[in-house]
This record gives sequence, structure tokens and C-alpha cells, in this order.
Amino acid sequence: MNSNNSDAMATLLEHQQMAHTQNMTVSAAQRRERIQQIINLVVDHHQILVEAIEEDFGGRSQGFSIMNDVLGSLASLKYTRDNLEPWLESQTREVFSPYDQLGSTARVEYQPKGSIGIIGTWNAPLYTLLAPLACALGAGNRAILKPSEVTPKTAELLHTLFEQHIDPLLVSVVTGGAEVGATFSALPFDHLVFTGSTTVGKQIMSAAAQNLVPVTLELGGKSPVVVSNDCDLVETCKRLAIAKSNNGGQVCVSPDIVYFPKNKLQQAATLLLENFRQFFPEVSNNADIVPIVNRQHCQRVVSLVEQARQAGCEVLSSHEVASLSALIDADKRLPLQLIVSPSKAERIMQEEIFGPALILLPYDDIDDVISDINSRAKPLALYYFGEDESELNHVLANTSSGGVSVNDCLLHAAIHDAPFGGVGASGMGHYHGREGFLAFSHQRTVFVAPEHDPRQEWGLLPPHHDQFTAMMAAQVNAD
Repeated sequence: MNSNNSDAMATLLEHQQMAHTQNMTVSAAQRRERIQQIINLVVDHHQILVEAIEEDFGGRSQGFSIMNDVLGSLASLKYTRDNLEPWLESQTREVFSPYDQLGSTARVEYQPKGSIGIIGTWNAPLYTLLAPLACALGAGNRAILKPSEVTPKTAELLHTLFEQHIDPLLVSVVTGGAEVGATFSALPFDHLVFTGSTTVGKQIMSAAAQNLVPVTLELGGKSPVVVSNDCDLVETCKRLAIAKSNNGGQVCVSPDIVYFPKNKLQQAATLLLENFRQFFPEVSNNADIVPIVNRQHCQRVVSLVEQARQAGCEVLSSHEVASLSALIDADKRLPLQLIVSPSKAERIMQEEIFGPALILLPYDDIDDVISDINSRAKPLALYYFGEDESELNHVLANTSSGGVSVNDCLLHAAIHDAPFGGVGASGMGHYHGREGFLAFSHQRTVFVAPEHDPRQEWGLLPPHHDQFTAMMAAQVNAD
């Protein structure tokens, strides 16, 4: 569906929910077949999909898009396809005494919720739609996808491909801008998934609340990196440079702030810039560098850096350029920018960067680092580099984040057999693997009563005898 018509979207959802109601029992074989349809669509049309992404970004490498979006989506879809059978089995639960001795049983069954709304984002325009879709289909649901309007070519192509190859009562795609997104999030879905900014996430949750629609929000934040005094600084800086260059820094779990021991900060800055230059000897017209998605977003990143520079912060660049601002109207590829010790008042310390810039902060005491991390909203990711197990455990025990990688960045988010999600301002709910299956399933308790009902002979039914209250009170104890 390519329409701003809110009635058309509402009708589509109504038809999907009716189709679900008429066929609520979805076998493992049917679920695998549905997932396979999506796999086939991606495999058969991956080339035109990555061409559309390349055009939307103004030059994102097709190889990177295959790695990031195509293979990432396929991995999520295949993992669910190949592992969902045991997830469907009901779980036996313990029945309370004395009913457990009278033959009662209890179990938890996993039912599809119905129709799931999935709002993707532009930085991974396939993956942020198809990874949650894998879990939604694995749980036996239907879905309506809303791609980001920031990548319009990709959105329109997805609409066309799904319309041509997938039953719209199973999965459909709607396209449009913020107005369509607002209407979409206000529909009475059975569950709603949103990937994007915290600001928009609040709006999505508010709209969904009007229909009591449960939400999964994958947001972001200023993900911190704690570098221990005993780390391998050369290897640490290499891996940080790799992480920060991934997708041009346009990753929800990209590191934003790095805490270095004060005596290592200058050496670390040099190593970070050297590593970035080794990976990318040139910036402009370098196909290995993912450009910022559009002029508006590029201007925002440049403004964050320039505001810090004007405030007197030390700003170091991996490559000499006459003007960062001039690159906005060029190919939107930016060199790595290091902002050293900005004050908390600077915009770059308050906003998620989402581009190739990194804040470096010195520290003397690890507890000061923990306090500083905890002074901000809870991030989607936290990273630790070092071999001090005691210090690592201290950091983990005293901070909160969506997920953690140790001695590398980003990689925890790629695990299919572990939940991915945020906490607090970085989101709520999880998907990936079994946790995604559970998120999009209604977990229904089924209690089977015993053949004989002993409540009358136990004196539990009215009219109550004069010792009823004393009998109840005698059971009030702390054992």
C-alpha cells in the first residue's frame, strides 16, 4: 500500500486481524513456510535492494549493504526458521498445594498475538524491518511494515516487492512520511515495534497507549566505552576505530563517549586517528566510507562538532580538510572527529552523535567513570576494554545498559540466541531468537481442575462455619 489514506491502513489492519482470527492455529510448518517466503524475496531481489539503498545514501557500498542488511536479515530469518519448533511447545508449570496432589495440571501455551506493526529506521532500512519480522512470523503473527521515509527508494521498492510476492493478509508494506507514521502508530495493532530515536519513541508509545497496544522500542543513547588501565591500547584503539567507522557511525549501538585513563588519553587519540587513516587513506569519494544519509543529518553531525570547537574544545581530525561544512554539499563523507574533554553543557555531550565523531574523556578513578555514566540516561550499549575481571564486574554491577560487549564493540547485538533491546530511555522490550518469539506471543496459562472438588468438605465454601476465620488466620505465618 502506497497511500496516506488512514482509512486504507485501518482497513488493511482489520483484514489482517480477521484473517488471523479465522486461522489462529499456525503450525510450525506453516510458520517456516511463511518465513521462507520472505527469505526467498530477499535472496531473489537482493541486488535491486542494495542498489536502492546505495541511491538513498548517495553512495553506500553495495558490499556493505549486503553484509549489513541483506545477510543480517537473512541470518535472523533463518535462525528463527530453523529453531522455532521447540519454542512452540507448551511448558508445564507447578500447581499450588493441595491441588497438585489432586491431579490438577497447569501449562503455559504460546499463542500468536495477531497483527504486528513494525516501523523501521533508515540506517539499516532492511534489517530493522526484517529482523523483528522474523520473530513476528515465528510467533505465528501477520505484520504490516512501515519503512523510513528517509530512505524513500528502498521503501518504495519494498512496497512493490511485497505487493508482488507476498499475500498482503500475511505481510504488507505501507510507505509515507511522518504523517503516515503518526497514523500508523495510532492503529490498534496487537503489538507495535519501533526502531529510532528516543524522542520519536515517546510519541510512538503515547499513540499506542490510546489503544493499549504493547510496544517494543529499540532506541539509542550515548553508548559509553570504559577503557581500563591494563588494556592493550593499540588493539583497543584499532577496534574502536573499526566500530566508529561502521555505517559511517550511523548505528544505534555505536560508541559515543570513551573514558581513557588520563595518562593514556593523548596516545589513544593518536592511535585512533592513525587506525582510521589506515582503514581509509582518503575520505572523499572513498567507497569504503558510508556517507551520512542526507544533507540534513550531515549538517546536524557537523554542527555538533563545530559547536564544541567554538566552545573551546580540542577537536582532532583523522584527515585535514579545509572545512567540515564544505563536505555537507560534497559527498557527505566525513573524517573521524575526536572531541577531547567537552563540558557537559555542550550539545555533543547531550545528543546521540550518529556519525563519525567520538568524545574522549580522561579519568583517574573508575568510580568517577561509573558516576558519570549513571548521570545520563541509560544507553543501549556499554563497552569495556581490559583484562581486569574485578574491575569489569564492578562496572557491570554498578551501571545499566541494554547490552554489553567486552573488548570489542557492536558484536553483542549480532547474537541471534540472546535478547537485544534497551532499558529506560534506550528502549523497552526485546527481540532476536526465542526472546523475540516470546515478545510477539501471548503467554496463556491453562489450568486443568481435578475431577473431585474438595472445597466443600474443607469448609471453604459458604455458608462459612464459625471457625472459618480462625482457620484462615492460623495459616498466616512467616515460614
